[in-house]
Amino acid sequence: MTEPETIPEFLPIAEGFALPAFQSPASDQRAGMSVNRRIFLAASVVTLAGILVKFVALGKEFVVAATFGRSDQMDAFLIGFLVPGLLVNLFSESMNQALIPTLVRVREREGHAQAQKLLSSAMLGTCLLLVTGSVAMAVGARDLFGVVAAGFGAEKLVLAEHLFYGLLPVVLLTGIASNCTAVLNTFERFAWPALAPMVTPIAVIVGALLLTGRCGIWALVIGNVAGALMHMLLMAGMMERSGYLFRLRWEGLTEPLREVAGQYGPVMLSGLVASGGLLVDQGMAARLPAGSVSTLVYGNRFVSVVVMLLAGAVGTAVTPYFSQMVACQDWKACRHTVWTYMQVTAAISIPVGVAMMAGSALLVRVALQHGRFGAADTAAVAQVQAMYAFQIPFFVVSRVFYRYLMAIRRMRLILWCGVINLVLDVVLNIVLMRWMGVAGIALATSLWTVSTFLFLGFWCWRLLPEVAG
Repeated sequence: MTEPETIPEFLPIAEGFALPAFQSPASDQRAGMSVNRRIFLAASVVTLAGILVKFVALGKEFVVAATFGRSDQMDAFLIGFLVPGLLVNLFSESMNQALIPTLVRVREREGHAQAQKLLSSAMLGTCLLLVTGSVAMAVGARDLFGVVAAGFGAEKLVLAEHLFYGLLPVVLLTGIASNCTAVLNTFERFAWPALAPMVTPIAVIVGALLLTGRCGIWALVIGNVAGALMHMLLMAGMMERSGYLFRLRWEGLTEPLREVAGQYGPVMLSGLVASGGLLVDQGMAARLPAGSVSTLVYGNRFVSVVVMLLAGAVGTAVTPYFSQMVACQDWKACRHTVWTYMQVTAAISIPVGVAMMAGSALLVRVALQHGRFGAADTAAVAQVQAMYAFQIPFFVVSRVFYRYLMAIRRMRLILWCGVINLVLDVVLNIVLMRWMGVAGIALATSLWTVSTFLFLGFWCWRLLPEVAG
């Protein structure tokens, strides 16, 4: 195998990041399998665990749909739940992407004690950010919901605001659980962390069945908070058994922490831009007739499950290996893995996307048409789901490109991709929702996903060094 003698100047790799134990896919025989086979095995484990979790979540959807349908209460809950989810993605997930490569390097080079100090400081910073963001959103909630849910009536708007306050503890609890999960993945422990989230839908099911009569829509709030607390306790316990203590302690502004902070800013800004699309979509849906927000969310339920299972699994699996390949300057291995998993993900996701579009009405009727969710609701949601399903192959394949660009630290490209797509989302929503109503918002999302695929694919191949071999 022939490799470049030096790192191309457009690849800003941190000195000393190499992981000596890594070998290329052609030569690595640890546990008797190549890196690509290990990636496939890891992705399969995450997918199978995710299927089980989503099966439980599907049961939750049955219960919630039958109990609340496309009611004003459900609209208010979905808008109230929107911001907590965005805060977790913005602060906690961004910290994971910035922290994990540095944490692994410190553990390999300086030992476990120094890695523990870095983790303690980083988790303290993450918790402070989550709490600060939650307080800031709570203070500005009235103005925020006045913009995001401008189409709601006064009573419905107040309910959404109050539900949001009740859901705020989920931000901190889920953020901590997310950090612990990312740390566990550095030990190549995927199965139990992937299974643990099922406690939340189970808690919501119990809450909906037992508390709706007394608490109404607040039963969903109680279920989500209880589930998030159990999830956090489980993940913190697993992390401690793996050797890292769940400890929030400031250990000083060390060089590794400076490195994490330097990466965190661009990652968080990219996440903020990406999250803006969800706010735009649900905000515009709130301006349409009553029930439109619920229609949009129900229409994306099953599509988001497929996307999370396929794209999430392959993204989780390839990330550590891409990081190792780039650190070792093994560009031939990078090119081979990108090409291999582009084909694998396309071969799997294209038939799935076509099947979901063709069988959209049947799926919604079987899964959701119960109780207050009637035939008219099925027709509306099925159209939205079909428009969302169009994005599946483009989104799944683009995650391979995304993870490679992350490995070579090309966050500015990812940020620009997000900005372009946010503009496209707004423009396409305005045009298509006038023509197709709420289904136009779903189609707009799928179209900017095609843009993501083209943009990231172009830059991925542009920044993959040519090698002889």
